[in-house]
Amino acid sequence: MDILNSLTNLWHTTGLYNIVWQQAVMIGVCLFILWLGIVKKFEPLLLIPIGFGGLLSNIPVAGIAALPVSVVDPATGAVVTQITGGFLGQVYTLGIESGMFPLLIFMGVGAMTDFGPLIANPRTLLLGAAAQFGIFFTLFGALMLGNISPDMSFSLKEAASIGIIGGADGPTAIFLTSKLAPNLLGAIAVAAYSYMALVPIIQPPIMKLLTTDKERKIEMKQLRPVSKREKIIFPIVVLILCALLIPDATPLIGMLMFGNLAKECGVIDRLSKTMQNELINIVTILLGLAVGSKLGAEKFLQVKTLAIVVLGLMAFCVGSASGVILAKIMNFFSKEKINPLIGSAGVSAVPMAARVSNKVGQEYHPTNYLLMHAMGPNVAGVIGSAVVAGILLSMLGK
Repeated sequence: MDILNSLTNLWHTTGLYNIVWQQAVMIGVCLFILWLGIVKKFEPLLLIPIGFGGLLSNIPVAGIAALPVSVVDPATGAVVTQITGGFLGQVYTLGIESGMFPLLIFMGVGAMTDFGPLIANPRTLLLGAAAQFGIFFTLFGALMLGNISPDMSFSLKEAASIGIIGGADGPTAIFLTSKLAPNLLGAIAVAAYSYMALVPIIQPPIMKLLTTDKERKIEMKQLRPVSKREKIIFPIVVLILCALLIPDATPLIGMLMFGNLAKECGVIDRLSKTMQNELINIVTILLGLAVGSKLGAEKFLQVKTLAIVVLGLMAFCVGSASGVILAKIMNFFSKEKINPLIGSAGVSAVPMAARVSNKVGQEYHPTNYLLMHAMGPNVAGVIGSAVVAGILLSMLGK
């Protein structure tokens, strides 16, 4: 009898006994995310950790994604019990809730980014700014969904977090969402990185639809050489302007510019290489696993999640289109024409969006190299999405 009771108790502790259909569905979703990363090579550096973190969070009983909990005595206010939570829960609390991981990622991105094309052609900053229109367009779209169905009703903070997907900047999306709408973090992070990975599929039809054959063949002059002094001064000036005008954007812009200064100054190569390699790799692993821990069935399988995926796609498409349209408008007032294809690179998917602009341009003019020209709006988009996140945080985060 004791053996039978022991076997029964053992069975009751297994995942097979405790699993619910929602967890089974989410395990399938996470396997699909892993397939996208491994087989299709869509943003594998992040989709693979996110997918695996999602698998871990949906294993019954294990509690690996459980968050740390403090039980407080209401009479004295003292902490009576401290529950440490699961491994992924602790990583999430340490790196996502605090906002540390996105900032470290931005530092590494800054160390890998060349702002030379933007400095050489400053007007491409406008294209990066135009691409942020998708954020605000989708923000209002998310608010309007509540009029269609109460199940798809979003608060202003949630709508702002969904809209930031249009910036095509995963770390910024995570940073802002963790501050404004942490309950939506899993869906928003997966949507943001999925659309970043799908840039080569999503953008070309939009670019071709909005441009003529003649416009796609526009040749642009070679960019002027940018001096080392200019590259050193640029991150310092951007940081000071940001701190004076939009202090809430300073954490993101500050880390981006510090990483870039470390790269360009040429006297701390060891630190710069660490930012570009070991540090960003370690943080990417932990960030992906922590985000994946938010793919729990109880939070992810909701009508709102589907709405977020659709709204995120809309944000990305509108952002890509806005850059192309502004480039066409600028050509009416400029003697030196801009190939409108580089306008789609105003989203922050660096350097993939710039490569797509170059590839589409060469389909119509094989000797027309747009890559360096497209890098201008592309890196401007990184700055733009961080600035917009700071504006939204200053308006809604207090």
